[in-house]
Amino acid sequence: MTQSTLQKQTCKDLAGMARKQGVTGWHSMRKEQLIRALLGAAKAKSNRNVARAASLRVAGPQRGKTELSPAEQSLRLKSQQRMSQVRSKLDAVKNLSMSSVVGDDTTAGVVRDRLVVMVRDPYWLHAYWELSLQSIQRAQAALRQHWHAARPVLRLFQVSDDDAARLVRTLDIHGGVSNWYIDVQDPPEQFQLDIGYLTANDHFHRLARSNTVSTPQPGITDALDENWVDVAQNADRIFAMSGGYSPQGTSRELQELLEERLRRPMGSPMRTRFGNGASDPRDRDDELLLAVDAELVVCGATQKGTHVTLNGEPVQLRPDGTFAVRLNMPDRRQVIPIVASTSDGVEQRTIILAVDRNTKALERVARS
Repeated sequence: MTQSTLQKQTCKDLAGMARKQGVTGWHSMRKEQLIRALLGAAKAKSNRNVARAASLRVAGPQRGKTELSPAEQSLRLKSQQRMSQVRSKLDAVKNLSMSSVVGDDTTAGVVRDRLVVMVRDPYWLHAYWELSLQSIQRAQAALRQHWHAARPVLRLFQVSDDDAARLVRTLDIHGGVSNWYIDVQDPPEQFQLDIGYLTANDHFHRLARSNTVSTPQPGITDALDENWVDVAQNADRIFAMSGGYSPQGTSRELQELLEERLRRPMGSPMRTRFGNGASDPRDRDDELLLAVDAELVVCGATQKGTHVTLNGEPVQLRPDGTFAVRLNMPDRRQVIPIVASTSDGVEQRTIILAVDRNTKALERVARS
């Protein structure tokens, strides 16, 4: 093939490519111009293909969301169930109503919102509450967007003689229970409690406020067991320590709570224990008998982790470092050493407690 024949064939090929690529005006173009036009058309087509592929990659996963495989569907269902369980647990933790304690059959009118605090000993208070589900729902509506971050709490206030209240502690609590034990310090003191929800921005929504109680001097009583059976056995002592027999009297909520739980009236020991029909001692013919004994309760406090002995015997500390030990008190003088040692044994402190008991029985007197 001659050179002129090759050039003619090349021009025909270029013309065919120009028609195929849609290049306009190729009839009047020289060969170099036609080549540049074809290269530009090929580049533009390549760019369009790249853009189309990118759009397909972006749109592809979106189309796939509606076409999950069985394994993916099972995984999504398990994830939704797990999230539902987590939400249910969080709701149960925040629900302080009686419905979370006794079931969902609690209705309005049966549960009356109240918070009652009782004195168990100089260093422990026992709080008991009853809250309706409607109160919790009202709190949720009042806190609105802050409800999700709010947490249920008890707020402990120290009350002065002029009724001024100072916030001492905030205790986190949870649903599913209706009572809480609170350790307190520096007896004797007066305390009061609030129960409610505290938001992340320190806003407090109160549900109920308790009665005011006074802790006794250390040594007046020892620690009691933490259940209602023990409350029944020691109700009059708890009632007295919580202000039941004081001139100011106790709160109506505390008296009603004890009377409901124990199913007997609370008040004067002569009236509640012996009743109005108690016989007159002057009507008895037999001799009046009286026997007296005494016990000693040693109370104290030290740092957590300290080893304490009393008369050489180890003493069990409470979580806050306080302790109370009951001892026999014979009719003589006693010298009782109390020794505290650090956990490493490097430091030691000793306190000697001397106690005298002198009991005298006077002659019987008969009054007409």
